[in-house]
This record gives sequence, C-alpha cells and structure tokens, in this order.
Amino acid sequence: MTTTRSSTPSGTMTIGEIIGAFATGEPPLRIEAYDGSAIGPADSDLVLRLKSEKALQYFVTAPGDLGLARAYLMGELEVEGVHPGAPRDVFGSLEVFRKTMTRTPDARTLLRIARSIGRENLTVPPIPAQEVPPAWKRVVSGLRRHSKERDSEVVSYHYDVSNRFYEWILGPSMTYTCACYPEVDASLETAQENKYRLVFDKLGLSAGDRLLDVGCGWGGMVRYAARRGVRVIGVTLSKEQVEWGRAAIEAEGLGDLAEVRLQDYRDVPERDFDAVSSIGITEHIGRKNYRDYFSKLHGYLKPGGILLNHCITRPDNAGKVKAGQFIDRYIFPDGELAGAGTVHMEAENAGFEVLHEENLRPHYAMTLRDWCANLVEHWDSAVEEVGEPMAKLWGLYMGACQYGFEHNKIQLHQILAVRLTDEQTWDRPLRPWWQP
Repeated sequence: MTTTRSSTPSGTMTIGEIIGAFATGEPPLRIEAYDGSAIGPADSDLVLRLKSEKALQYFVTAPGDLGLARAYLMGELEVEGVHPGAPRDVFGSLEVFRKTMTRTPDARTLLRIARSIGRENLTVPPIPAQEVPPAWKRVVSGLRRHSKERDSEVVSYHYDVSNRFYEWILGPSMTYTCACYPEVDASLETAQENKYRLVFDKLGLSAGDRLLDVGCGWGGMVRYAARRGVRVIGVTLSKEQVEWGRAAIEAEGLGDLAEVRLQDYRDVPERDFDAVSSIGITEHIGRKNYRDYFSKLHGYLKPGGILLNHCITRPDNAGKVKAGQFIDRYIFPDGELAGAGTVHMEAENAGFEVLHEENLRPHYAMTLRDWCANLVEHWDSAVEEVGEPMAKLWGLYMGACQYGFEHNKIQLHQILAVRLTDEQTWDRPLRPWWQP
C-alpha cells in the first residue's frame, strides 16, 4: 500500500496512516491530506484532497456521504480529475475504496487513532446553508410528515431554485424526469420528446380526451398532450414551475386545452378523466401513503380509464425505503423509494389492474449524463446564478445518481394500470398497442 507520511507528534498518526489502518488494500484513487500525508497511487487521475483540519471534522462528526458532502460544499474537500458539474467517475472509485475499509485495528492502534484525531475535532464545524434539519427536527417543528403543508415546503425547497438554472441543466424541454432514448446516441431533446410520446401512446389518448397530470413539473406532458387535442390539467406545488408552465402554454397558444395549477394532487375537484399521468411524484409521497395515493388517482378516472405511473424505485422490495442522509438533507427531504413490486402491489390493492410494467433504468443513466454535460457547458453562468455551493451540490447529486442507475442501485419503472368498469372489463387491445 502506497502511503506517504509527514512528521507528527510522537505516538500520533497521520491522516494517511489512519485511513490505511482500516483499509485491506490500496485505494483506487489518491487521497492527500493537509498534514502532508497521502495514500493511494501517486499517478492516479483522481485525487481527493483534504485541505484543512475542518475536512477531518466533517468526516468525524458525520461519517459517510453526509460528511463528504459537507466538506465538499464548504470547500474543505477538493476533487481533482473530474469537473464539478459531472463527477460521476469518482463514485466508482469511492465505492471500491469503501469496500476495502473493512479492517478492524487492534486496541492499541484505535487508541492512537483517537489520540491523533483529538477532542477538538469532535466539534461540528459550520454546516452548508443548503442543508435542511434532520428528519426528527422537521417532525418536532410541527409539520406532520407528508402533510400538505410540509409537502409544499419540500417541493419548493427542491424546485424553486431558479428557472434559469433549470433551463441550463434540463435543456429546452424543461423536463426533469427520465428520458427514453430511441437510440443510444439520440439527443436529450429527442429522448424527452420520445418519453412523452411513449406515455401518450401507452395511455391511448386521442383528441378530445381528458388528462390529469399530477406533479406536472414545468408542464412538458401537459403541452405535449394539448398539442394533440387533449384537454389537460396539470398540478404542481412549485410556484416557479407554475409561472414557467403557464408562460409556455400561452406562448404556444394552448390555453384553450391546457392548464397548469398550483395545487396539491389530493385537492383536484374534477373527476372522470380518461387518463392520469404521474411522472415523478411517487418518490415524494412516502411509502405509507402509497395506498391512499393510488386510491386517489383511481377515483379521478372514469371506468375504463388508464393510469401511467412513472417513478424511481429500489432494485428490491425487502430493504429500506428511506433515503440516505445526503439525499434527505440536501435533495429530497422526506423522499422514500420502494421496489417496483411494492408499487405494483399497492396499485392493485387500490383497485387497479396492472396491464404492463417496464424498467427504464439505463435511460435514466443516460439522462443524467446529458444533464451533467449541460451543467458543465453552462458552469460559469450557473455559478453566477445560484452560487458555487449550489452548482456543486447539483453536480454531486446528478453524478452520484448517474452512477447509481448504471450499477443497479436504483431503477426507473413505468407501470400502466386500468380502472376496471363495473363489469370488471376494459376495451384495450389484447397486446401492447404502442411502439417502444
């Protein structure tokens, strides 16, 4: 194992030596510390650099992804070898590195490590401004988890950043959900248009039909359907999304058919829709609320109406549903993910018959790749618009998610389901009627 050390007080250990004490092999990347020590190959293209003792404090007081994020966003941890807007490559090396950190040092070494870290490094350093309180504090604040008020605050936290910032990342379609690539080398815009086409066709929509799009974002599905003569209501809890979506509807002259509302999906008064599309809302509602969620969507449909539910899922149905600390504190507070089988089950328990299910996991990895490329292209403007910590946060989040989708840590599933008629029938073709 390649370890570089510098002089330290007698009996103490360098940062490099401390890391090496837990590692069973050499890290696949270089780690350099403020004390002059290092571990890992000297010729590595990837370098993690702890700039000061504060970096150590972040890792000691919040081990894992939360401490890493805090140190990185506060500028105490540098990553060399990747662009901050597209850091995907570093996560593979970190995953391999994490798997080597399995050795348990002997008691004498643990005592030396504790002495080397020192009590002064057990104090929590300043927390990045973007971080929200932990889940237990959010409960104590008085807003019940997944209440309408709390859900509104969470959505606003994530989506009301800056429409201009989102335009640079998402591109002209302003679509913040998984695209569907007809070919591997298709453009992001082509893939997003194809995703809306796929949803539209799966729902079997035609001119004159009525569609409800819950969690409509900036109104991409709303406008796609309205251009084809469908009457559409889209609802979102983000004020900035509503403003942007309404302006886009007006610019395209779709006001007679399309509407975007600032409204909780649970409060829509209309009923008897021909179809409901839910593209990226299930992740926000909480596992315990799946039954009520699908029951509500079931109630919006007329008999024979169809639901397309598009959501991020876990690759199994037996593990945890809560997000990790980094995602919960910086990206999607209160967000939860379950397996596709769990989503499927709850749709059926609410009265739906599931007609078709599809995993688009590789497509989301490519979508995130293209979003990261957009952020890199507009990096200087993005930093000027939202500040460097926020821009770095989005690069970190999207790069990690890209790696996660590539390596089956998370998936993306579309589930097509029908509200049966009173006779428990439906009039759809015997086989899928859409083109993939």
